[in-house]
Amino acid sequence: MAIIKYDSKLCDMVIEEPSTLTVLNRFGIYLGLGDKTLTDVCQEMQLDIEFFSTILNTYINENYFPEDILKSHSINKLIEYSHKTNEYYLRFSIPNIDRHFNSLIQRSSADNNNLGLLRNFFEEVKNELLTRIESDKTILNAILSGTYSNEMQLLKPESEDLIEDKLNDLINMFVLHLKGNYDINLCQAVLISIMALKKDINQNNRLRYRILFPLIEHHYN
Repeated sequence: MAIIKYDSKLCDMVIEEPSTLTVLNRFGIYLGLGDKTLTDVCQEMQLDIEFFSTILNTYINENYFPEDILKSHSINKLIEYSHKTNEYYLRFSIPNIDRHFNSLIQRSSADNNNLGLLRNFFEEVKNELLTRIESDKTILNAILSGTYSNEMQLLKPESEDLIEDKLNDLINMFVLHLKGNYDINLCQAVLISIMALKKDINQNNRLRYRILFPLIEHHYN
């Protein structure tokens, strides 16, 4: 996707890359965008336009790397955004998958399908994600309160990639190995919501690796 500029219309961005809706929501921006540009929205919401555009472009574009991030962005803003991201997973993404998964199992025949096994695997992945979120909360709050020390470590990319890998394994299980009778619509709802969570984690991890982690290392090493 093209780089988002100050005069880019947010409606065009959302239509081309719908996953950006989750980012907008974390800034308090919702549907009904009209033809507002990035500048219009930042003025209206009193947002730091450089910070906002950096978040969007890092999230959207795999090859985008913001220049001079250690000089231009406040670590407190990134921590606030990280908290909102984790809160989104806790309040929306995970409950949405749970709700659809429970309905899928209730409305499908338990005699000849393997949905229970898939549900158990999702619980394993969910618990790992919840552990990461709790670790984030502890460490990021320590930074805000001035009690952070070098002994406290955010999970590194190789650890976080395991969550993405397991979500990908779960998606493959649905696509390749699902069997028996099941509610087709609910099954698709579960799969789509898992795919959306995996994509959001993948895109958000670019923010962690390219901005948040370097800022923490810059401030405390």
